[in-house]
This record gives sequence, structure tokens and C-alpha cells, in this order.
Amino acid sequence: MKKKSSEPNSPTIEPASDWALDQSLRPTHWDEYIGQNNIKQNLKILLQAAAEREHPPEHLLFYGPPGLGKTTLAHLIAKEINAQIKVTSGPAVEKVGDLASVLTNLAPGDILFIDEIHRLNKMIEEVLYPAMESGKLNIVIGKGPGARVIQLDLPPFTLIAATTRVALLSAPLRSRFSGGTFRLEFYTEEEIQAIVNRSAKILGVKIAPAGARAIARRSRFTPRIANQFLKRARDLAQIKKKEIDENIVEETLAMMGVDDTGLSAADRKILLILVEKFSGGPVGLNTLAAAASEEEATIAEVHEPYLIQLGFLERTPRGRLATDQAYVHLGLTPPPNRQNKLL
Repeated sequence: MKKKSSEPNSPTIEPASDWALDQSLRPTHWDEYIGQNNIKQNLKILLQAAAEREHPPEHLLFYGPPGLGKTTLAHLIAKEINAQIKVTSGPAVEKVGDLASVLTNLAPGDILFIDEIHRLNKMIEEVLYPAMESGKLNIVIGKGPGARVIQLDLPPFTLIAATTRVALLSAPLRSRFSGGTFRLEFYTEEEIQAIVNRSAKILGVKIAPAGARAIARRSRFTPRIANQFLKRARDLAQIKKKEIDENIVEETLAMMGVDDTGLSAADRKILLILVEKFSGGPVGLNTLAAAASEEEATIAEVHEPYLIQLGFLERTPRGRLATDQAYVHLGLTPPPNRQNKLL
């Protein structure tokens, strides 16, 4: 039996603070989940077949850039099959005892969701293998010649894992997600616009079509960023006693330092350093990071993917290189000898 909602009987959901916003905006059934159609189709078949067999769904792995809906999918699956979901993360499971505590407290049919599973250490992975494969938990008691293994039977459960860096998962762990491994793709502008319109309706705020398009165009094709922009535009519209139109969105994002392509001030700083200090490159990542006063991982994992996706940056064997599009975006003229730098 599904639990009754604790929300008040009102036509819209109005979270008391921003920390509750993401939870309130999460879809509660498949029809509300916009985008990722191929994944949804596969999951619907998997869940329906498991329900007909009266067996928990097989283990699932979701991966892709942050903000695309991996956690949302896990909670949606739990709601669809009316199961309890227990949530933890790779960094939170520090010892084998932590994992044993989580697994032994599962009830039959529960879902265990592990976010950032690539950060589990290898010893914990070894304990997780038999738990996923045969429902057994092997615990070693003692050390040396007197050590013994206690085997505990676990209730049937489904492990759903999410990661932004699937390459860091060991091959044995990846192979045990028998239900499937799914990569979440970036959303289209039309899908993001539909998500923005849905979120605005839930929040009880008015947004013009042009305002929704302006948010979608700058959202980096990511729902989490689109909802963040919507919240900030809602704040400005509330102060000015207006609906969220294109002008409100433009003013909001200008204050946030986001330009018309979705680049942040930090993104533009990296491009400007590459163009002005290194003549467009090529330049090594460590040199670029030092010049920008940023960590290498931050540039490589946060800023570069979107710059590459827009065609503003290239990774070459000799280093990072600004493209002609980057020069045009910055209002500059590409150097005539740029192609020679690729040789």
C-alpha cells in the first residue's frame, strides 16, 4: 500500500525553501518524466516483466554527467514498483561494516540506491559482488589462521547505482548489473523548455514561452541547471512583481554572469586566457590550470565538456586549442596561421 502524501491539499506545491525544491519537482510517474525516451522504454519493460514474475527488478547502473536525472530515475522506479528506497553514496560507505549494516537492514523487495558508486573502495566491492549475484553477505571474523567466514542470507533486493565516471568502476562490478547499464544523454532545448514549464507550474509562477526558451537555451542541456535558473528568475520576477518573461530571464542570467550560450564567467575566463596568453594554444592542461588559478580536474571535468560540446575548444595531442568559433564568440578575429598549430 502506498503511503499517503504529507503535502497540503492545494493545486500547486510550494516548497518552504530551496532545499525542498528538487524533491518537489521530481516526477512521480513515467508520464511526468520528460526526455530519455529510450531508457524509459527499456525500464518500463524490465519493471513490468519483473512484476509479472513477482520478483524484484534486476540491478541497474545509470551513468552520465551530473544533473541529468540519475537520482530521479531511481526514486521514480521505487515509486512505480511501490518499494522502499534506501539511499547512500560511495564515499559514505567507508568500511565493510558500513555496507553490511545497510544490506542487513533491507526488507524483501527494497531498493538500495548508491550514488557515486565509483568511489567505493575495492575491499567493499569484493563484499558487494556475492550480495548482488547470489544474495549472500560474506563477513570475515578475526585475522590470520583463526579467521573464519560467516555467510548471511540477504532478502531479495535491487541495487540501483549512479556514477558520473563509469570508467572508474571495475569490470567485475559493471558486469554484475544484470538489469542493464544505461547512459543518460543531454536533453534537447525543446525537452528542457517542457521541463521548465512543468517546474514553473508546480511552483505556481507564471512564465512566458519566450522566458522558458531563454532558460532552455542557456541551460547546458541539463535539467538541474534549468531549474536553478528558473529559481533565480522567479526571485527577480517576485521582486519586480512581473511574470517570468524573456527580459526577466536576460537580467537574471546577466547578474549570474551567464551569457547567451550558457557560458559562465569561469568558462569565458578559460577561453580568454587560452586566446590572449597562449595565442589560442595548444597548451597543456596543467599550464592552463595554473594560468586560470583552477584545479586541473575542475577544468577537465566541469568546464571543458561544455566548451568542447559547443565547439569552442579542442583537445589535441599537443594540448588544448581554441577554435575559430571561440574567437568569434569572444568578438575576436581568429589568427591566420591557426591551422599550422595542428601540425
